[in-house]
Order: sequence, then structure tokens, then C-alpha cells
Amino acid sequence: MSTPPVREQFLVISALGLNAMELTNVLCRASNENRCAVVSTRLSRHGEFSALVLQISGNWDALARLEVSLPGLAKKHDFTVNVIRSAPTDVRPQALPYVAYVSSVYRPDILNELCQFFLDQNVELENLTLDTYQAPQTGGTMLNATLTVTLPAGTQISWLRDQFLDFADALNLDALIEPWRPQNQ
Repeated sequence: MSTPPVREQFLVISALGLNAMELTNVLCRASNENRCAVVSTRLSRHGEFSALVLQISGNWDALARLEVSLPGLAKKHDFTVNVIRSAPTDVRPQALPYVAYVSSVYRPDILNELCQFFLDQNVELENLTLDTYQAPQTGGTMLNATLTVTLPAGTQISWLRDQFLDFADALNLDALIEPWRPQNQ
């Protein structure tokens, strides 16, 4: 009689803390000690806080042990934590990854407008980075945004690019959309 295969399961953990290195170390160590594996992670700083998001894999009992240990670790190391069970990412072999770059004078509505544009085009958002800074020459607040998106199969790329550039021109944004390329080339 054969043993059925163990189905890998996932947790997504999001945590906020003051010390980025301690936050990352504590959560990665807890994952390892509970026989789980870090599948993906993102860390970013926002003001004095760091936000860490991890996707953890393991069998159900290892994930359950990790899940139970997190509130105590959060209290001991002074960070907040949220946990949710997740399924693996769907494979979309026909989808096309693209990157949109946007620079402009800062306005609070720009991110909303960008998201609405891509939502209207049935484009999925994979990753988003937005930073503001003071322009050295004028002192005005500027915005840089990078959106990694996935175009559905069958998308007319030239049409979408034209629509995006017209959209950007209407909002007075300096923008570009191009195919995603791996960073290690």
C-alpha cells in the first residue's frame, strides 16, 4: 500500500515592525524551526516602519505550528502580524508580463487613476512600487511609480500601449510601458 502524496500548503504572513533586520530574522527563523520554507518575500520601509510579506510553504501541521507561534513572537519582538492561508499562484502560461513606468508631479489621485486604467483593460497587477521625493531644482513633490502587470492572452499589445500613452498624456504623466525583462541578464 502506497502513502498518498503530501499536499503542500501556504501561509501569507504580513508584519509591520520598527527593526527590519530583526523582523525578517525572527520570521524566517520561526519558519525554519517549524519545518516550513520561505517561498517568496518582500520588505519595504515606510516612514519609521518596515513592512514584510512572506509566502511560507509546508504541510498542514508545520504551518499550524508556525501560525500558533506568531502572536507570541509578535508580542515578544514588538511587531504586528497578520496571517492568512493561501493557495499556490495559478499558472498562466499565455499571460504576458509588462512593466509600466510613470513619473510626474505628485497628485493624490494618480495611483487611483492608474489602477482604474488597468482594471478597465482587464489587466492584473503583480507588483507596485510608488515613491515620492522633492525635486532638487523646484522643491516640488514628484512621484515615480513602477507597476508590473500581466496582460491576458490575446491582448492587442500595440492597442494597449497606445491607450496607455493617450491616458498618460491626458493626465500629464511621463509614462512608458514595455515587456518585463529579468533583472539578471
